[in-house]
Amino acid sequence: MLPVVLALRDQPVVVIGAGKVAAAKIKLLLDEGARVTVITRDILEPLPEAVTALVRPYRPGDLKGFRIAVVAVGDATVNKRIRHEANERGTLLNVVDTPEMCDFFFTAVHRDDDVVVSVSTQGAAPALAQLIRDHISRTLPAGLGDLASSLRERRRETHRQGESTESDQWKADVSERFASLLDTPNTCDV
Repeated sequence: MLPVVLALRDQPVVVIGAGKVAAAKIKLLLDEGARVTVITRDILEPLPEAVTALVRPYRPGDLKGFRIAVVAVGDATVNKRIRHEANERGTLLNVVDTPEMCDFFFTAVHRDDDVVVSVSTQGAAPALAQLIRDHISRTLPAGLGDLASSLRERRRETHRQGESTESDQWKADVSERFASLLDTPNTCDV
């Protein structure tokens, strides 16, 4: 698996199911700005107003127009039908609690503005990924998001001047600025 960070703002995503696990995935997707449609037989958890809800069973063709699909129905037969459609349409699929049917996994994430640390066990043990994420979060220095923001602007300016941010000098400057944060206590709540 190749770890990537997806830009989901305004991207159509479908979630099939509306129980506790689906609700957690819906929140993550909405937090990233995805346009979420939920297809479910029963609404078992309250759905945010931002989602489009279709209260009915999954039907072939329901993945049309969606780049990403998340399935949380707990029905192996339905999962297989959706997996087949996802393959035909080229839709990336996550079937919760069935890693062998997934094209991608949700990760345990620590976020400090633009700095994102993501931990995955590729579906083997999500609770372990969360523990590792929490450990990393406690050890990271405070202010990484601010540092990334200031470096973004300096990077743009460096590029405008026709210089590279791949130079040893640039990397040494970034390293020095990062090192200065290491003396800052982390107040992160995990």
